[in-house]
Order: sequence, then C-alpha cells, then structure tokens
Amino acid sequence: MHHKKRVVITGLGVVSPIGLNLEEFWTSLVAGKSGVGPITRFDASSFETRFAAEVKGFDPLNYFDRKTAQRLDLFTQFAMVSTDEAITHSKLDIKSLDLERVGIVFGSGIGGMWTWHHQSEIAFKQGGFTKLSPFFVPMMISDIAAGHISIKYGFKGLNYATTSACATSAHAIAVGYMHIQRGDADVVIVGGSEASICPMGIGGFNAMKALSTRNDAYEKASRPFDKNRDGFVMGEGSATLILEDYEFAKKRGAKILAELVGIGLTADAYHITAPSPGGEGAVRSMKLCIDEAGIKPEDVDYINAHGTSTPYNDKNETEAIKTLFGEHAYNLIVSSTKSMTGHLLGAAGAIEAVATVMAIVNDKIPPTINYEEPDPECDLNYAPNKAVERKVNYAISNAFGFGGHNASLLFKKVVES
Repeated sequence: MHHKKRVVITGLGVVSPIGLNLEEFWTSLVAGKSGVGPITRFDASSFETRFAAEVKGFDPLNYFDRKTAQRLDLFTQFAMVSTDEAITHSKLDIKSLDLERVGIVFGSGIGGMWTWHHQSEIAFKQGGFTKLSPFFVPMMISDIAAGHISIKYGFKGLNYATTSACATSAHAIAVGYMHIQRGDADVVIVGGSEASICPMGIGGFNAMKALSTRNDAYEKASRPFDKNRDGFVMGEGSATLILEDYEFAKKRGAKILAELVGIGLTADAYHITAPSPGGEGAVRSMKLCIDEAGIKPEDVDYINAHGTSTPYNDKNETEAIKTLFGEHAYNLIVSSTKSMTGHLLGAAGAIEAVATVMAIVNDKIPPTINYEEPDPECDLNYAPNKAVERKVNYAISNAFGFGGHNASLLFKKVVES
C-alpha cells in the first residue's frame, strides 16, 4: 500500500453575491452583510418568491471579449473568473508545471440553466428547433466549466465534473483530495459554479415550497436556525480552491493556507428531499472525516453548517452535531454563511469551504445573520449576528444535497516552521 500524500490548499477564488473576489467576499462575511435583494435577472413579479442573492456588478466584458462571453453560460463565466483568481492567489507558475499532473474536478448542480431557458424560447416561440444555436449543448452541459478551465490553461490531467445537488462542489473537493492522496496529480483545481436564478429555477423551487417567501423583508429571509425561518434564498456564483500535494507545494515555496485532513461521504438512503431523521447521514459523514484525520470530536473548533434556513435541515443538522459531539457541541461554534450569500446550490460546498479556510487563516468565525428568535430545537452557538474572534485549529464544512447526499470536509490549521 502506497503512502497517502498530504493535501493542502494554496489558493482561493470567489464570485459571490457579497463580493466579486476573495477579499470583498471575506470582508462582507465578517461584517455580516446580506447579499439578498429583489430579482433583477427577469421579471419575477408573478412569482411567490421575488428576491434572491444575485451576483451584483458582474460584467462579463471585464473578463472576456464579446464573442467568448456570448459562447459561455453565466455559470461557466463565474467558474472561469473564480478559477483565475485562485490560480493567481496560489502563485502557481503555469510555465513551470507538468501540465499532465494538473487536474480539474469542477462541479455544477444544474449547469447552464439560462442557456436552456433562452434556447427553449427560441425553439417554442421563434421558429422551431431548426433555429437552435450550435452552442446550445456545449454551453449547457454541467461539465463544460471544467472543460473550459482545462482549455484556457492547458491543464491535461484528470478532468471532470461532479453533480450531487447541493453537495456537488463539496464532492468535487473530496474527489480532488483523493486524487492527490493517490498520487494522480500534483495540483487539482476544485470547486463549483451555479447560475440558476432564472424563471425555471425560482419557479421550480417555489413549486416544492422550498424557498422563503418573505418578500416584504427579503434581507432577513435567509435566517438559518432562527425559529421563524421559512425556506432558503437562492444564490449564485462560483468558488475555486487550489489543492496541492504538500511536498510539491513546499518545494515550490507556496504559501499554505490550510490542510484538508479528512473527508466523509455518506448517503441517507431515506427520501429524495428530506434529510434522514436526526441527521443520521450527517452524523456519519462528520464522524468519517474526524476518524480519517485521527483526531477527537472535541478537537473541532468550528462547523460551517449546511444551514439552509429550511425547517427540516437546520433542526436535523443541529441534532446530528449534538449526537456526534455530545457536550462539546455546546463549546464549538456553528455558523451558516448562507444567511449572507443565500444558497448557491451546486456551488455551496465550495464557497463554504472557502469561508471555512478563511476562518482558519484569520482565526475569525463568520456570523449567522438574521438570528433573532432562538428555536428550542436549535440550541447551539450559531455565532449570532456578529463574527467571533476565536482560534480555529480544526473546522468542518458540511454540504448535504437532494437525493440524500452528505459530504463533510475537515480542514486543519498549518503552522509553517
């Protein structure tokens, strides 16, 4: 059996509803800034939910020429911009890399929903299926972001997408980790992107009664763990992490932000949308990542919760944390950054992994905003409304998806000698 390699994070990139880059994103998180506002991407006046956490001020022409922008769905544009930032942040010298040893695992829960929307309008309202764009399929498919990243930089290692609903990009990170552990690559670019704030996206989740309908107070609609939560708020954007083999990163003099030391991947095998009672699948995913790291539950300082602001998720995740951590559940801090970014669906795992790494780097835990009335069934320390200064040595990021997919990632502070 070959020795498993250590996996570290050396670069981060973000396009989010609360900032178009990592610095803006982190500053907004710590300040407790909400990214939620009225929907501007389409006329939502007839919808039950008329607000979302849109990416604001994103002009594709700041990043792409017009022709390229027109051939990339919004989710791919976001993915390429966050990846560009992460590569720059990691100070990777592309010219010096063995490009066959650089891989990409980059997911999307749904893919090019806007492309599907526009092309459907052409087919059904403007002259039939003979008028479809030859770029329809390559713009829509959810693996195309990974493909474009590879083509832009010439990365020739493993290359694919993950899709597991809201656990998508947490799975992408976990799979990238496994590839480096195995020795398949020196560097793996991982993350996720989503751009589903469109009529079918909002309409579909409204039909499921999953979205908040707090139209008169939209900035307070995303309220994880609060007694009066009534559903999630849809977000959009992208996040990218650069994973590297520890020895490779050290050799090139990279600044190491944190180490990924454990992953836990489980299934509820229970229901298509509801979590298993007591968060049983989440208990096992968190336990697996702790066991892999060889630490004790009481070593964990912070959990970036899935924390969707839906009645079922928040109660079950809280129960799962209490089941696994026992008394320590009340000592650690849990927070949901979805209170600020909304729920980025397939990109949620990645953007929350970025928030978790930044909490470790800065010894600062982002708050759960809009926490006003405690829920007796959710009785942990959720960093209510204000960031918390606290040393963070170990932190877990949770992501759970429709279909019963659970992914937990355990990050560790690296003290450079």
